[in-house]
Amino acid sequence: MFEVSARLDHLEILSESPERLVGFYRDAMGMAPARIDRDLWLCAAPERRVLIARGRSRTLGFGAYRCASPDDLAALRARLERGGAVLAPARSPLLEPGGFSISDPDGNSVLFGIGTPASGAPAAGPALRARLQHMVVATDHAEAVVRFYTGVVGMPISDKAVQGDAITACWLRTDVEHHTLAVFRAPERRLDHHSYEAGDWALIRDWADHFARQGVKLIWGPGRHGPGNNLFIMVHDPDGNRVEVSAELEVVNRDRPMGIWPHEENTFNKWGQALFRS
Repeated sequence: MFEVSARLDHLEILSESPERLVGFYRDAMGMAPARIDRDLWLCAAPERRVLIARGRSRTLGFGAYRCASPDDLAALRARLERGGAVLAPARSPLLEPGGFSISDPDGNSVLFGIGTPASGAPAAGPALRARLQHMVVATDHAEAVVRFYTGVVGMPISDKAVQGDAITACWLRTDVEHHTLAVFRAPERRLDHHSYEAGDWALIRDWADHFARQGVKLIWGPGRHGPGNNLFIMVHDPDGNRVEVSAELEVVNRDRPMGIWPHEENTFNKWGQALFRS
């Protein structure tokens, strides 16, 4: 199967109280804010940036993936067009002209393009390392959404969790990391969470200490996921979006077979309690 050569570059998150959300990503996530339009803000730090736009809270505007080269972007576009996919221009100020977007069955927009160079002020808070690494969408018809990302976009499955014959979670990759996008079965369609890769366990501790100083409580973790084998903690932003800080995510080769996991607590957290969506 064709592998998309891309990494998650940035997200756009919608909020009915965007100024409050900007304050969280500034103070809790150490991302310097800049207003780039009347209803649009950029929060940025080294290797992580998020756009916050005015709109319905707990809604994903889009996830934007940065292709490794113009040739990779052109190859992906050609493959999608041959398959009859409907493409639209990418509407992100953080991508170079020539990018495109595609919508999944839930209407989530995924952009592909060449990222613009990082610019602006340094991190607003502590200089804690954490690269924006993956996003997860929640859906009430997981099989259809997974078929879109595998069959239309061409993302291989690293692992999936099943309950009987039904998919309850699926982790997909666009490069050598275990997943850069995942799909979780849930009662509502929304952005489930987005995740920042800190790289090592000591930084998970440092992020947890930083959240404590900010008065931000952990809602899950510390723990270790089964699929991906990564360590994690998770918090809520003011709109209730889940934000994960992760470490030591599995790196895979292109021939890695797909893993199948049962829908049980140990799959989602080897160390203890699971946060089930369904």
